[in-house]
Amino acid sequence: MTKVILIDDEPLARSLVKEYLESFSDIEVVEECDNGLEGVKSIQQHQPDLIFLDIQMPKINGFEMLELLEQKPSVIFTTAFDEYAMKAFDLHAIDYLLKPFSRTRFDQAIQKWKLQQFAKDAKATNNLLETASQSPQQKERIVVRSGTSVIIIPVNDIQYLEAADDFVKIHTGKGVWLKNRTMAHFEKTLDPAKFLRTHRSYIINLTEIAKLEPYEKENYIVVLKSGTKVPVSRTGLVRLKEALES
Repeated sequence: MTKVILIDDEPLARSLVKEYLESFSDIEVVEECDNGLEGVKSIQQHQPDLIFLDIQMPKINGFEMLELLEQKPSVIFTTAFDEYAMKAFDLHAIDYLLKPFSRTRFDQAIQKWKLQQFAKDAKATNNLLETASQSPQQKERIVVRSGTSVIIIPVNDIQYLEAADDFVKIHTGKGVWLKNRTMAHFEKTLDPAKFLRTHRSYIINLTEIAKLEPYEKENYIVVLKSGTKVPVSRTGLVRLKEALES
């Protein structure tokens, strides 16, 4: 039996999906969730094979919810999201249902999912999240997990980022959080007018700079307003001077 979870803040939308699923005897809806935080907990508990996921939801959106999952199930999106998301969907092999959708279109999505291999679904999900992260909405904040809690970090609160093996440490005035992303990802997605990579292991918020100091021969460090000292590579120094002079 295929286990399915419905995640959508609109009860009528969930009811429609449940109604359409009644014609598939091999599919069981194990839970319904009306926001992304509930969705994360439900997925951890039930380990579903497939989820139907809305994008625009309160608290955290569908993309942010998927980022919090270590093991991502197969996803069929049910959304009325913006053009940028549509472009992201079209670039990658995950199906989506644009609201309002018909039973015929719904059945096509189910059949398409059944034909796909789960591994391909997971890879496509990661590719889609990478593309969606370029949208203006996704650039305004970062969502991380801390134990059983979900923390929403406005990008303006970030003091600096630090590489930590397969994770990135996000340093803020309120604490340090881990995100399962790469430094290259953040270098690409954060606003280059506000954030600069000074070293292969560090990206700083330019508004947090207190001063630039020489350190051992031709090396330099950036001293942040918090007192933290961040190393600057030769390449980073050139970029930093250009940013400070602009």
